[in-house]
Amino acid sequence: MQFRYLGNSGLKVSSIAYGNWLTHASQIDNDRANRCVHAALEAGITTFDTADVYANTAAETVLASALTGVRRESIELCTKVYWPTGPMGPNDCGLSRKHIRESIAGSLKRLRTDYVDIYWCHRYDFGTPLEETLSALADLVHAGQVLYLGVSEWPVAKIAEAHALAAEFKVPLVASQPQYSMLHRSIEAEIVPTCAALGIGQVVFSPMAQGILTGKYAPGQPVPAGSRADDPNGGAAMITRWLKRPEVLERVQKLAPVAADENLTMAQLALAWVLTCDNVAAAIAGASRPEQITEAAAACDKTLSPETLARIDAALGDVVERDPSATGASPLERPA
Repeated sequence: MQFRYLGNSGLKVSSIAYGNWLTHASQIDNDRANRCVHAALEAGITTFDTADVYANTAAETVLASALTGVRRESIELCTKVYWPTGPMGPNDCGLSRKHIRESIAGSLKRLRTDYVDIYWCHRYDFGTPLEETLSALADLVHAGQVLYLGVSEWPVAKIAEAHALAAEFKVPLVASQPQYSMLHRSIEAEIVPTCAALGIGQVVFSPMAQGILTGKYAPGQPVPAGSRADDPNGGAAMITRWLKRPEVLERVQKLAPVAADENLTMAQLALAWVLTCDNVAAAIAGASRPEQITEAAAACDKTLSPETLARIDAALGDVVERDPSATGASPLERPA
């Protein structure tokens, strides 16, 4: 496993991180989740990413159970706050001081830990003054409940504003978690250069475009049985936008010979491509089977040549999303 510094901090993360967004307590049972986590540990992965909203808090509990017996100091445990959880009352979401304090208390209890290494603001909250949010987060850092701060899918201007406030409060805002893949490159124009200048590193999600870049979804063919697109509890809705575009599926198939020439699977090619970005500290990979995370981890030390990167660009052509506005938008009003 390769390890990279996160932004300008002293924290190192495994370049392949394990995430349980659509799997734990949703797509797979607890026994399989346990085996996937142990496969990640055996592959050298130390960074584990979850969120309070995943499976309405249950994913945190499953991850904690799977990590039983693991030395806490040997891993980086990360979770998130923003989206509604629990009974979903008017204050059960957002980035208010109240919700942040209550959310971290719940996450720490479920994760069976005294602190999290990275606490992500899962979206920007237009309903709460940014100074209130950063003040509440600073309190958590100063209390030792959170070591580093991150944002996920925030507008670029708000990232810069939050970074300035974090400096005033003397807390480390050093991480951003956006969607990023060969097919979805909306962060390259604005987010990446801004974050690089500020000392913020990327820990990206969906590096395989919800599985599209594995090549398993052939144009004009039924989705494979047992795949994410076939499982209503495993994120079928998330992958639909790609499946509705046959031109994307056709272009992705053109990556097969590129992967073969590099002695990589298509999934490994997708991960290796993401890791060519200097501002990316880690790519989050999920798994519904242990062998998937083992395969993903093997991509960590593969360097792609400029010629290979050019072949990838030529294969995908104009189906790549590059519009900066395609970076996930935060709701203007809190979800209920």
